[in-house]
Amino acid sequence: MQAYEELKQLVAEIEADINKAEGGNKAAGTRVRKQMQMIKQAAQNVRNKVLEIRSTD
Repeated sequence: MQAYEELKQLVAEIEADINKAEGGNKAAGTRVRKQMQMIKQAAQNVRNKVLEIRSTD
């Protein structure tokens, strides 16, 4: 499922910035928050795709 692969990619991309944000880097924290919003939207897309698959059965 393409939507799930996009979600996994977004999560993988954010790892370095999370480590930087834990170290006190404020700019990295801002990037993390922005990326988390994108992850939230991607997760919603996965949920919608699963519902579509389930409703066609």
